[in-house]
Amino acid sequence: MRTRIFDRGIRVGITGALVAGSLLALGVSGAAAAPLCPGSSPAILSAQIPGAALEGVTVDGQGRLYTTDLVSGRILRVDAPGQAAVPIATVPGGAGALAWSLDGSLLVGTGANASVLVGDLTRAASVARVDVNSGAVTPIAGGLSAANGLAVAHDGTIYATNDFGSLIGKVSPGGAVDPAWATFPSANGAALSADNRWLYVSRTFANPGVSRISVDNPGYSESLVDLGGLETFSAPDGLTLDSRDRAIVPTDISGEVWRIDGPGQYCSLTSGLQASSVLTYGRGNSGFAAGHLYRAGFDGKIFEIPAGFDAGAQAATP
Repeated sequence: MRTRIFDRGIRVGITGALVAGSLLALGVSGAAAAPLCPGSSPAILSAQIPGAALEGVTVDGQGRLYTTDLVSGRILRVDAPGQAAVPIATVPGGAGALAWSLDGSLLVGTGANASVLVGDLTRAASVARVDVNSGAVTPIAGGLSAANGLAVAHDGTIYATNDFGSLIGKVSPGGAVDPAWATFPSANGAALSADNRWLYVSRTFANPGVSRISVDNPGYSESLVDLGGLETFSAPDGLTLDSRDRAIVPTDISGEVWRIDGPGQYCSLTSGLQASSVLTYGRGNSGFAAGHLYRAGFDGKIFEIPAGFDAGAQAATP
């Protein structure tokens, strides 16, 4: 099992081991299902990358989708649904989350490997800038617990999470790093509200659910969803927000994509997508276009979630 975990990506193996083991101990085959959202429908396969375990995803202004592979550390680009993925860069030490910087360049979290287990102690992760044309990867900030979730504020501030630790890091516009900006166990993914007042995160392993953290007072948070019963084992992962700041959350184990309509109120946009890792809306007028919701997963596949369509939503940008 150890070889599989580290060869296929630390989050793939450990998430499966923890959750599947717990379910087997209970004598059940899967997590409980959320109620269906109005208009819920099956997902549509948009692209697949054989052998990859996808961790980060975002879309540029031309509708081109970028994703990271935990297995190889590659960053790949898919120009439009149905097209093959093209590797554009490789990140030493493991490629994690993706985001856009204030100047429009692509950011990637590094250190997506076994070190995340002790990331709060070693703080070996970093954020790097990627030249999507040349493939050059330039570190811009280090000393972080992990960066499996990244969000960039209007002023260029970067937030980075670690779902295997408790520290959320902050990188100021001037480059100063605060590796312990917030202490929040198992924060996964990262998405900022439109007014930048709240940082939304999933809680994957510790007290599973979904929360939002005050940007001005990171010691204060509000829980939007607390999972109980069999849903405890759903493993919510890298979330995004729609145009109404509603969290859209994929689950690793139950295979659903949830929309959070209010505190304690959520429904399933689609199901059958086990091993989901992260969501993004599209961007631009073609390819992976704005308004369309996309899921990437540890199975190397990218699906569109038609029930998540929101004409006013797009991939997160500062």
